[in-house]
Amino acid sequence: MSKKFLAFDVGGTTIKYAVIDEQLNFTDTGKVNTEQNRNGHILKTLLQISQTIQERIELAGIGVSTAGIVGRDGSIQYAGPTIPDYIGTPIKTSLAAQANLPVSVVNDVDAALLGEVFTGQLVNQDVYCMALGTGIGGAHYRNGKIISGAHGQGNSVGYTLFDPQTNTNYEQRASTLVLERQLADKGVTVIDAFEKAKQGQATYESIIERWANEVARGIAEVVVLFDPDYIIIGGAVSAQGQYLIDLFNKQLPALLPPDFNRTTLKIAQQGNQAQLIGAIVPFLKKNKEKVNEKSID
Repeated sequence: MSKKFLAFDVGGTTIKYAVIDEQLNFTDTGKVNTEQNRNGHILKTLLQISQTIQERIELAGIGVSTAGIVGRDGSIQYAGPTIPDYIGTPIKTSLAAQANLPVSVVNDVDAALLGEVFTGQLVNQDVYCMALGTGIGGAHYRNGKIISGAHGQGNSVGYTLFDPQTNTNYEQRASTLVLERQLADKGVTVIDAFEKAKQGQATYESIIERWANEVARGIAEVVVLFDPDYIIIGGAVSAQGQYLIDLFNKQLPALLPPDFNRTTLKIAQQGNQAQLIGAIVPFLKKNKEKVNEKSID
């Protein structure tokens, strides 16, 4: 019988969850508000949903993808202002104590990357993920594991490229939130602006190209520093597909030495499911390794 796992994806505004089996079939999906983590609402919600699911379904483990930097003990080591009072939240120990199950807690961009790698035949590649949203997150997969630095704070690409003249960092100039603000006075959404740009409307082509240039500056830094096989572009804006990739590829030559770039840009394929899948990848990998060991025996 296929084992089942409960997966959570904790963001700034919502907590998504699903029960996922080893064949990546989804059941019991749901979504609730974080309520800005008032009175520890996020941890209380994870515990409540876990208990409710466990009363009906036999689980083999619980995986949590979450915004913020996750410490080695599975607690929240650092979180930005989008989730108040989140630092120090003991997610792993609390869930494990209640459920009496193994629990895995990973950063949401790491989880998205794991989900893409695990489902996209990229397990033997060097892959970097850049998630474009209200901020910009990074994650790096190499030699079969996530590389996150000595203190778990590596790949915080949104904080790079600080400009003292504007007092802004990379994500404050290149996130999709910035693009949204630039379009506010025109009364159009980001999606609408892309459609107008694709139709050849010069005003929107110009706005989006300027934004794409800012994004490409960070992509160029990743290429120089890590030289990955692939950079996966995630976040809601990745729905723009090849059009978005072409925009970035158009900007990169001017930002890198001639004939330097060997990295391929790819659009994330799993969408909103990537983080949920990535949250349970540590369990799926362990199960696969056990199967391989048995076949060798």
